[in-house]
Amino acid sequence: MTDDTSSGRRRDEPTRRTNRRHFLAATGAAGLASTAGCLSSFLGSGGNDVQPGLIGSSRQGRDEPGGTSMKEMPDLQGTLTLYSGRHEWLVGRLVEYIEGEYEDFTVQPRYNDSATLVNEIVNAGDQSDADVFYTVNAGSLGQLADGGRTAALPEEVLEKVDSAYRPDDGNWVGTSGRARTVPYNTNALSASDVPSDVMSFPDTDALAGEMGWAPGYGSFQAFVTAMRILEGEDTTREWLNSMLDAGVTRYADEQRVAEAVANGEIRAGFANHYYIQRVKSSDESAPIATAFTENDAGSIFNVAGAAVVDSTSDQDLAANFVRHLLSAEAQEYFAIETNEYPLIEGVEPVGDLPTIDEIDSPDIDLTQLSDLGPTIDLMRDVGIQV
Repeated sequence: MTDDTSSGRRRDEPTRRTNRRHFLAATGAAGLASTAGCLSSFLGSGGNDVQPGLIGSSRQGRDEPGGTSMKEMPDLQGTLTLYSGRHEWLVGRLVEYIEGEYEDFTVQPRYNDSATLVNEIVNAGDQSDADVFYTVNAGSLGQLADGGRTAALPEEVLEKVDSAYRPDDGNWVGTSGRARTVPYNTNALSASDVPSDVMSFPDTDALAGEMGWAPGYGSFQAFVTAMRILEGEDTTREWLNSMLDAGVTRYADEQRVAEAVANGEIRAGFANHYYIQRVKSSDESAPIATAFTENDAGSIFNVAGAAVVDSTSDQDLAANFVRHLLSAEAQEYFAIETNEYPLIEGVEPVGDLPTIDEIDSPDIDLTQLSDLGPTIDLMRDVGIQV
């Protein structure tokens, strides 16, 4: 199951990346006046027409975001076919907004799971009608690039995002991010009770029989894949077996993990950071907080991103659409409406969270997280239903 394309409505000894995650200079405060007007009409008081429970806090109390407004970006003109592995209920309003900004611009979106869309583009070859591929994870972008079906983005698009969140060849760019975290119940645990080493969880007495996970979920499988890459298959197998022996509760998805933590069903779990924020957005007093492990698979930072398909008939239009996903308006949308980490300088995440450069993530090639086959085999081999 993938995070964005689920039919349900609920809703990575490595060197440290922290020291090199210095963001490139964005375009600064230019255009904030025009941005303010766009954001007030676009985001309103917090997106009340978006599905309840899936949005963050409103714009109330937030400064105008930094970065570049869509008003300062090249106009979009023509018809663009968007293959989106991000679900319509999550990003459809943003796509519609961008389309509505330009009188002579039309987006033809095709929403499906990322793996299906990648296969369709690769199999169609030069006959593919896709102009832009937009997906929830770097692994799918890597698969499309490995299939030779992406075109390099212009430097002025790439430079908006730190080099950690785009490949050296420039064939795709991250647009928003998510951190692996440990949601914990603040009535049962303090922050110091949560191990900073993910490998220590099975042996932590306070967590025995009190942990939850969602092994059928794409982000959890990417987390185990990261562990496999960083720690090796044998160590990962041992960790999975130890978690099962310690007693871990299975949930259908990571939203349910976060809800179970807040409800006191379990004391802690494994989930992307935004599920905790979504619980808090529904009930600010919910006894749930976010913990981070350090420099291991439990603190992987993955990205959603976009690529221009090599067979597009209008590469400039496709690249400029991707540029719009890195605008001040779009990045604020990701912060407020999807609770993700914005990737441009000057837009902060929603909630009591560290900034990206404060997260102690391991140095790992995010495209490697697409190598799920061995992970699925390993999980099944130790008796975990996937």
